[in-house]
Amino acid sequence: MLRVPTRRRNRVDIADSGALSDLAFLLIIFFIVIAVFNINSGFLLGLPRKNSVTTVQTDDLMRVAIDADDAIQLDGRPVDRRELTEAVRARRQVQPNMTLMVTIDPQASYQSLVSLVELTRMLDVDNFSFRMGEP
Repeated sequence: MLRVPTRRRNRVDIADSGALSDLAFLLIIFFIVIAVFNINSGFLLGLPRKNSVTTVQTDDLMRVAIDADDAIQLDGRPVDRRELTEAVRARRQVQPNMTLMVTIDPQASYQSLVSLVELTRMLDVDNFSFRMGEP
């Protein structure tokens, strides 16, 4: 009997070709692009434009300081949050263009500043300034 040699077919394994990894990569990119991310906006502060000059009357200035131990001082005297709230409300009624200037000790906790910024937002203080104190 005569034996007919059969040709072997060259079968290409799909896993060896890299096509699946390319497809997986494209699917990952697709799902990242269409995903909806929930972004917290945080505190939105209106910063002054570069080279803009704003003049603040000294009568409209209210000075608040945060110490290293997170104590709040209003014009040099220690106050608590309630007293500060009442003082800011009273000053806003008399001077609507009041500016709250906060000096922060470098050793003060971040949360104390965030609490003060939250208080200014709650009391609708439009003009707000803060700076780092001397170490």
